[in-house]
Amino acid sequence: MYFCTFNLNGSPQLGLAQNSQLQALVNLTEIWPEAFAPSNVGELIASGDAGLAIAAKLHHSASKWIDVHDLQWLAPIPKPHKNIFCVGRNYREHIIEGNIAQGREPNLFPEFIELFTKAPTAVIGHGATIPLHAGLTAMLDYEAELAIVIGKGGVNITEDMANDAIFGYTILNDVTGRDVQRRHGQWFKGKSLDGSCPIGPWVAHKSAIADPHQLAIRLKVNGELRQNGNTSTMIFSIPRIITELSAGLTLEPGDIIATGTPSGVGYAMKPPCPLKAGDIISIEIEGLGKLENTVDN
Repeated sequence: MYFCTFNLNGSPQLGLAQNSQLQALVNLTEIWPEAFAPSNVGELIASGDAGLAIAAKLHHSASKWIDVHDLQWLAPIPKPHKNIFCVGRNYREHIIEGNIAQGREPNLFPEFIELFTKAPTAVIGHGATIPLHAGLTAMLDYEAELAIVIGKGGVNITEDMANDAIFGYTILNDVTGRDVQRRHGQWFKGKSLDGSCPIGPWVAHKSAIADPHQLAIRLKVNGELRQNGNTSTMIFSIPRIITELSAGLTLEPGDIIATGTPSGVGYAMKPPCPLKAGDIISIEIEGLGKLENTVDN
């Protein structure tokens, strides 16, 4: 099943795709049989297995479908209840390009998972504009990432139990002000500018993704292919990420974890190629659809 959140007359609505072609959906909020109807993916996750069972039943009986091209998309979880967790430097070729760009030994790889967060106020949806933040950053950059959405919380989750904690997967663009990131030393500010966390359009339930470690990732800027990777080249696997992150730290339903980006980022190009006003960034991850946003002034 593929879930999304969209805007209808100023109100968020929970949608469920008709099939894996992702061309039509049913408005679950509109036909939910109980008094409290979830209006976004986060609220569906909070409803637990019972809510998921209702969604599946409604999917099978639905007769009214909406063309996705008519939608105003929102992020699947429009207002996350806390920061988005992010894994830094998790693809070998991206680490090498970053090391070279910063004058370090190319084959210097992390021994442990590097973690940072993005503010929830950075989150925007598919089709929304990314602010350029001119005057604050001269090196706005993109990062195509597979993101995990947690379904069942917990602490000290073992690798063999990690899949039980997952609700599904989505696309995330870890937009970054590189110069702001370097200026402050700690990454939070440069990673948390308003509009710097496009997410969506869909959250694919984990049952729809046979192997999250075998997904092609592609990012284009104005149609030019910039990133072309595969989740098979992650250094740290999804179970290990969940295990290390949850060690002594409670994960909660609706938490979002970005898993890192492959090579091809703008700051590592020669010469560096920052995003500019009018740029259209599109990210496709196999089985998850396409996330597209335009850079605005």
